[in-house]
Amino acid sequence: METHTHSPQDSPGRGGDAREPSAQPEFVQLLDADGVRREDPLYDLFVADLGPAELLGLYEDLVVTRRIDTEATALQRQGEIGLWPPLLGQEAAQVGSARVLRRGDFVFTSYREQAVAYCRGVELDQLMAMWRGTALSGWDPFAVGMATPAVIIGAQTLHATGYAMGCQRDGSDAVAVAYFGDGATSQGDVNEAVVLAASFRAPVIFFCQNNQYAISEPVGLQAQRPIAERSPGFGVPSIRVDGNDILAVTAAMRIAVDRARSGGGPTFIEAVTYRLGPHTTSDDPTRYRDEDEVASWRAKDPITRLERLLEREDVLDDAARARVSRAADDAASRVRAGCLALAAPEPMSVFDDVYATANPVLERQRDEYRAYLAMFEGGAR
Repeated sequence: METHTHSPQDSPGRGGDAREPSAQPEFVQLLDADGVRREDPLYDLFVADLGPAELLGLYEDLVVTRRIDTEATALQRQGEIGLWPPLLGQEAAQVGSARVLRRGDFVFTSYREQAVAYCRGVELDQLMAMWRGTALSGWDPFAVGMATPAVIIGAQTLHATGYAMGCQRDGSDAVAVAYFGDGATSQGDVNEAVVLAASFRAPVIFFCQNNQYAISEPVGLQAQRPIAERSPGFGVPSIRVDGNDILAVTAAMRIAVDRARSGGGPTFIEAVTYRLGPHTTSDDPTRYRDEDEVASWRAKDPITRLERLLEREDVLDDAARARVSRAADDAASRVRAGCLALAAPEPMSVFDDVYATANPVLERQRDEYRAYLAMFEGGAR
C-alpha cells in the first residue's frame, strides 16, 4: 500500500521551537489533549480494531511504564544506580509504536526507550543492570528482539538499516525500527542511514521522538523546519504525528510497518512530544527552560488524555483503575527488588566479552589489571 505522508503547514518563528509550543506546525492527531476523538479518514482505519479491552491494555502500559520510570529515578536519587534518563511524558510515543511490532521484528534504540524495552519483554532487573553498573548491556538482544541501548548518538540508525537489509536478503518480512531523538537528526549517521535505506528500499522505520530538546538546546536551534520534512528529500516518506496521542502514534506506526513488510521501503515518523523531566538525572532543566513552557506541555499529558477518553466512554471504572494501579505498584516493586539484588561482577570479568577470542593486547591489559588489583589485597586501599 502507498503510505500517506502528512505535509506540515508552515509556522511562524523557527519551526518547532520548544519555547513557542503554540507555533508548532500541524500534525496527525486522533485524540486531543482533552481526550476527545478527532476524525481522520485515513488514520482512523488503522485504529478501528482498538476496542475497550485494547485501549485499557494500552492505558495500563502507559501507567506501568511511567511508574517504572519514577521508581528508577528514585533509585538513582538514593544512590542505588549511577544515572537514569527519564522518559516522563514520552510514554505514548514509545508504547504506541512498540505494541505494533511482531516478536520477529528487531528494535534499535538510544538510552531513553525503557517503555519500548518493557513492551518487548525485557525483564525489569535486566533493564536496571547497565545503570547499576553490574553489566555492560543487560539483556540478550535476540531473546526479545531488541538491541541494548546505543549511547553514541544516532549510531543505532545505521545498525537498524543494516539489519533491515539483511532481512530483505533473507526473504523475511520482518522489519527493523530505529528510535532516536530530535538532536540525533543532526548527526551524520542518521542522514547516512536514511540515504542507504532509501537506496535499497530497506524495511526499516526511523522513529524520531522530537521531545523538543537535545539536552539543553531547543529543537528550533538546529531544525529551522519540521524534522519530518527532511527525509522526503532523501526519498523516504514521512509522517508527523502528535507523539502524546497514542492512537495517532499507533496508526502511523501501522502504516509504516505495512509499507515495510510489503516491500514499500522505509518510513520516517516524527512523533512530536516533550521531555517533562531532565535529560538525565545529572541534568537541571530549570537552567534552560521556564515553568510556563513545562506547564503548557503537562496539559498535553499522554496518560491524562487517554484516561479522559476511557472515562467518557465508561470503560475506566473503579475496578479497572484498581487493577492498573496494582500492576504499576507490582512493576515498581520488581524494579526495586531486582535492582538491589543485582550482584556486582568480579573485577576481572570486564575482559571476558571484549573479543570473541583472546589476543596479545587484551592479555597484556588483563595481566596489568590483575597486578593492579593485587596491590589492594589484605585490606589496603
